Amino acid sequence: MVDVHAVQEDVRKTAEQLLEGGSIRRGVFVIGCSTSEIAGERIGTSGSEAIAEVVFKELQQFRRAGELELAFQCCEHLNRALVVERPVMEKYRLMEVAAVPVPKAGGSMASYAYKHMEDPVLVERIEASGGLDIGDTLIGMHLKRVAVPLRIAQKSIGRAHITAATTRPPLIGGARAVYERVAEEGSCD
Repeated sequence: MVDVHAVQEDVRKTAEQLLEGGSIRRGVFVIGCSTSEIAGERIGTSGSEAIAEVVFKELQQFRRAGELELAFQCCEHLNRALVVERPVMEKYRLMEVAAVPVPKAGGSMASYAYKHMEDPVLVERIEASGGLDIGDTLIGMHLKRVAVPLRIAQKSIGRAHITAATTRPPLIGGARAVYERVAEEGSCD
């Protein structure tokens, strides 16, 4: 049995390190979370609402501190759809899908988030500016095109491996391209 107080502390440390690193910026931040993996079990086998509650509550503090909008990824049984607040769906013009996550079809984390958000909806996809993958849930499909791994000291939450990412704009062009904003006159004529 995993100690939920230790999980809470792991989430807090992770959030602090992500914010201190300065790579997390305003916008949507995807959370993929296997409560089974946090408990030391195989993903999808031992979901825990108690673990989901602790993770959710700590991530709400992270959300407020980072001025972020959280999107909780469902499991593959709901095609990795995401739970967001209705204003997030409207702001980013996302497509709502007709399903409600439950522990056995969506996962304990997404199910818990859906039950505890103010006005939750399920959306099919999103292009987030960053994310946290707790337990190798594969959040990459919901990140903007160029994902950049974030190296933090915290490597796990409970017994689950974690990976964090931010994104950057694609670098396009060639030898003449300039990648920093500069005020230059002239053109490509």
